[in-house]
Amino acid sequence: MNAPIDATTTSAWAELTSHQEGFTPDLRGWFAADPGRVERLSLPLADLHVDLSKNLVTDEILASLVKLAQETDVLGRYQAMLAGEHINTTEDRAVLHTALRRPAGAEPALVVDSQNVDEDVQEVLGRVAEFADRVRSGEWRGITGKKVETIVNIGIGGSDLGPVMVYEALEPYANAGISARFVSNIDPTDMGQKVKGLDPETTLFIVASKTFTTLETLTNARLARTWLWESLAAAGVSVGTDDEKADAVAHHFVAVSTALDKVADFGIDPTNAFGFWDWVGGRYSVDSAIGLSLAVALGPDVFGELLEGFHAVDQHVAETPLEKNVPILMGLLNIWYVNFLGSQSHAVLPYAQQLHRFAAYLQQLTMESNGKSVRWDGSPVTTETGEIFWGEPGTNGQHAFYQLIHQGTKLIPADFIAVVNPAYALKDGEQDVHALFLANFLAQTKALAFGKTSAEVEAEGTTGALVAARTFAGNKPTTSIFAPSLTPAVLGQLIALYEHITFAQGVIWGINSFDQWGVELGKKLALEIAPAIEGDDAALAAQDASTQALIAYYRAHRA
Repeated sequence: MNAPIDATTTSAWAELTSHQEGFTPDLRGWFAADPGRVERLSLPLADLHVDLSKNLVTDEILASLVKLAQETDVLGRYQAMLAGEHINTTEDRAVLHTALRRPAGAEPALVVDSQNVDEDVQEVLGRVAEFADRVRSGEWRGITGKKVETIVNIGIGGSDLGPVMVYEALEPYANAGISARFVSNIDPTDMGQKVKGLDPETTLFIVASKTFTTLETLTNARLARTWLWESLAAAGVSVGTDDEKADAVAHHFVAVSTALDKVADFGIDPTNAFGFWDWVGGRYSVDSAIGLSLAVALGPDVFGELLEGFHAVDQHVAETPLEKNVPILMGLLNIWYVNFLGSQSHAVLPYAQQLHRFAAYLQQLTMESNGKSVRWDGSPVTTETGEIFWGEPGTNGQHAFYQLIHQGTKLIPADFIAVVNPAYALKDGEQDVHALFLANFLAQTKALAFGKTSAEVEAEGTTGALVAARTFAGNKPTTSIFAPSLTPAVLGQLIALYEHITFAQGVIWGINSFDQWGVELGKKLALEIAPAIEGDDAALAAQDASTQALIAYYRAHRA
């Protein structure tokens, strides 16, 4: 195992520390003195137009950041990832989500650990497409012969956040009369609400769990199976015998899993199970068979275009010099804000309602990846790591938390995402509503960057204490990301952009961005605590005093 390069020992880090000392951002001044700033810092990324000009950097700072990427060998480690080296050190695994979107027939073939990865991926993608076509055409039918009208995806974490985000974003492409719902939370309310109003004869459940042992997913799958049997019986369908129940499950459940024995034990035909591999982390898996619900609801062609968008960004990172490499540059900007300017959170603000789940998706991608305090060789980190990602779409956020970004004391870098052409073009009289919407997008980045001086406030007639209240400091950093429209390819590009931003930061911090041991302890303890909640006094006695008291409260008040 190669020890990570300690970024704090590089000459670039020393340069950045020097830049930080006495640093006073002045976006107004920089824009006034440098007419070429916008053109120089506006970069293409496949179909995306990315404007970095409103970030708090000078050319000298950017040069030092690029040097930092060079000295920590970001692109070298990226090539190692693409080649299948085991850069997931704690689990001794390759990291090959990029292989999921390699085009068929790509040369040279990708062979990792003596396995032809390309062949494996294309075989599963082919099966996914074939199954999706069967459901969409009506060839696959429920137990009573009715066509599927609703997909219910049961998963959690990466088996839920990715599919639901993509489905919401690409809903205008759902043209086969099939809608999708998503169940993730073990709170029974989630399942109860998601099956409400569904016709069991036209519902197909997809159970997404690689090992088919995930507590939340299997619990919800059993609840769904019981709902199916009870609802079919209530509709007059005979499901009284074991054979009839098994037949119902076979017609209304499929799986995304590699544990074919457990799939079969549940009652799902293993031929209707779609696998993926241990080199795909859950938060990087939406472009694997985990996207089965998307292929069914949106169509295999749409899913294929999504993969093409991912691949375009993969190629950009592999082939573009660091000075123009958008994902790496955005990762470097985040390093500047976190490690030198003291930022702790990062807002993602899509001016596109279809992306209303994008920030939630990024929370897992970024914080599960880089929320680490040890490096990939087990040594302690040498600097701050990770950011808190959050956000809401469009003008909703303006009426909620933008006050803090504009006039609060926190430095919160923000990414604004917008599309030129909306999925639903509407007018309010003669007013193009999308144009009005985008006016807000442009106004917010302008206001955050340039603010409003006290002199400008006074010139409008404001006096006294109100002047300070209406003054905006400006110099609040933003990145603007524009696309012609939210196509499947554009969405793939956006997801891959943030995957590689996360990757770049992880390399510079020297951490393994591809494990998630931090989620394991709570899951283990939950299994130990569950018997205490159900009345096991010995299990209760093994708990700490606070947990005992809380369980006692639960027992006393549970109806």
